[in-house]
Amino acid sequence: MVRHIVMWKLKDQTEDGSKAENAAAIKAGLEGLVGKIDGLLKAEVMVGVPGGMDLCLYSELSSMEALEGYKVHPLHKAVQALVHRSMEERVACDGIID
Repeated sequence: MVRHIVMWKLKDQTEDGSKAENAAAIKAGLEGLVGKIDGLLKAEVMVGVPGGMDLCLYSELSSMEALEGYKVHPLHKAVQALVHRSMEERVACDGIID
C-alpha cells in the first residue's frame, strides 16, 4: 500500500472563487475520486490545517503503479487543474506501507 500526502497553501481569491470556495471544491473533487480510479482506496481532505497550510490530502493507494495511474487519470487531472489555479505552495510525500 502507498500513502500519498499533499498539503497546499491556497490563494485568497482566484477566477474560480474565494479560498473557502476553492477549498470546498478541491475537497469534494478529490474525495469524489474514490471508486472511480482503480487502486485509489481512500482520499480524505482536511481543511484549515495548522502550520500555515490550508488543505491536506491523505490518500491510500494499492501500489506505486496505482499511484502513477492516479496521477495521469483524466478525473484526477480535472481536479488538479483547479488545484494548480488555486495554490500558492505545495508539499507532498509518498510512502510505501507493508
